[in-house]
Amino acid sequence: MTGAASMRKLPRVIRLDQSDAHIFEAPAAPGEIAVSGAFAFADADPAALKGRDLIAFAQTFLGLGSFGRATLVQVARVADEDAEVATQALASHFVEAWGAPDAAAALPVAREEIAFAESLCVEHAPGQLLAVERAFGDEGLVERFRAVARPSGLDHSRVWTLVPDDAEDDGEERGA
Repeated sequence: MTGAASMRKLPRVIRLDQSDAHIFEAPAAPGEIAVSGAFAFADADPAALKGRDLIAFAQTFLGLGSFGRATLVQVARVADEDAEVATQALASHFVEAWGAPDAAAALPVAREEIAFAESLCVEHAPGQLLAVERAFGDEGLVERFRAVARPSGLDHSRVWTLVPDDAEDDGEERGA
C-alpha cells in the first residue's frame, strides 16, 4: 500500500469571468500552477509598456502550462509531483523563451520561482484569491501581493459562482 501523496500550497490560475481571455493574447488556463512571472519584465522599459503589455506587467501572474497571463490566482493544495512537473516546465521555458543555456542551468532558477510562489500561499487557506500589483520603483521592479477579500454581507455562493464559458445570458446579473 502506498502512502498519500505529499501536498503543498501553490497558486493556481482562476478565471472568474472571461476578461483575461479578451485582454491577453495568451491567457493562462484555469487550474494551471502559476508564478509571479515578473522576470518577463525585468528589463522592460516602463515608458514602452502600453495597452495589454502594461496590464500584463501591472497585474498578472504567469501560468505554467500555457505560459499565459492571469489576473487572479487561488491558493490550492498541489501534489509534489504536479509541482515538479510545473518546475520542469518552467525550466524548459527559461531555455526556450529566455535564452538559458540549458535545463541544468535553468532548473535552480525555476525552483526558486516555485519556492517564491509557494511562500505567497503559506499564510492563506486553500481557496483564498490572490492578486499582484507591480510597478517600477527607484530600485527597480516592485511587486505587492494581496489577498482578495470576498464582499461581506452578500450571498457569497452567488457572487462567486463560476459559470461555463458557453452559458447563455439568462438576464440575471452575475457578480465577480
